[in-house]
Amino acid sequence: MIAVLMGGNSAERSVSLKSGEAVYQALTNQHIPCFKFDWQGDNLDQLWQTTFDLAFIVLHGRGGEDGFIQQQLESRNIAYTGSNASASAQGMNKHLSKQFWATASLPLASSALAIKNNPVPLINFPLPWAVKPVCEGSSIGISKVSEHSQLTNALELAWQYDNQVLIEQWIEGDEYTVAILGDKTLPVIKIVSDQDFYNYESKYHSNTTQYLCPCGLDAEAERHLQTLALKAFKTIGASGWGRVDFIMDKNNQPFLLEINTVPGMTSHSLVPMAAEAAHIDFNQLVKQIANEV
Repeated sequence: MIAVLMGGNSAERSVSLKSGEAVYQALTNQHIPCFKFDWQGDNLDQLWQTTFDLAFIVLHGRGGEDGFIQQQLESRNIAYTGSNASASAQGMNKHLSKQFWATASLPLASSALAIKNNPVPLINFPLPWAVKPVCEGSSIGISKVSEHSQLTNALELAWQYDNQVLIEQWIEGDEYTVAILGDKTLPVIKIVSDQDFYNYESKYHSNTTQYLCPCGLDAEAERHLQTLALKAFKTIGASGWGRVDFIMDKNNQPFLLEINTVPGMTSHSLVPMAAEAAHIDFNQLVKQIANEV
């Protein structure tokens, strides 16, 4: 019996509910015994009163992607999809994952960490900057700062979501994402947004955001991105499945943005899109993720 864990109480709750519904339908389509569980932040006791062999985690953001639910399942010896608690925590924290990646000599934009109620750190890289909460997903709370005078408002917005905020050098260029399934990468997707960057509006509400697969890179450049993605994935100890995001500057130099250890699984999400390009339909994809445990 598989429990599809969805919902949560993070800023990404609505997306998680859609992902969970899609995963539940895919399992049901294949006659795999399963049930949905909408975790609302305070009802885990109800889950432990049920019997199941595997948790399929599609809880995005805090609680589901930061190691919390993984720890709860590990302490009860219940198998689950995706990365373990430690890797999830490292992947969710943008500052921490950048530290791991730096030790592996992976390509990163310059950044500084700002902590709420502390002095803003000295920033020794040029404008513009991206200001982002350290532990949020779906581009929530992110601002582009083009002038010093905009920094205060950007920090105030980001601090609504997290006490730690990353100030990162803004890399102008094209965004790419690499989905990972097991120890293999899927075809690269290029994201074309008409916004300043691929923000929450672009991801979930815009009808003009384009997803290009094939991504338009030559074979060597695509393989290079896939190699970097897999190295980034393994460097933080991630496993099972996930997605690694990049920005490619005007000189075709890629920079790591972040890793998602529980990416979206709606019919319009990027991992299913990449899987489809590799001739893996949504039902097969869900089954493969479950089998990666």
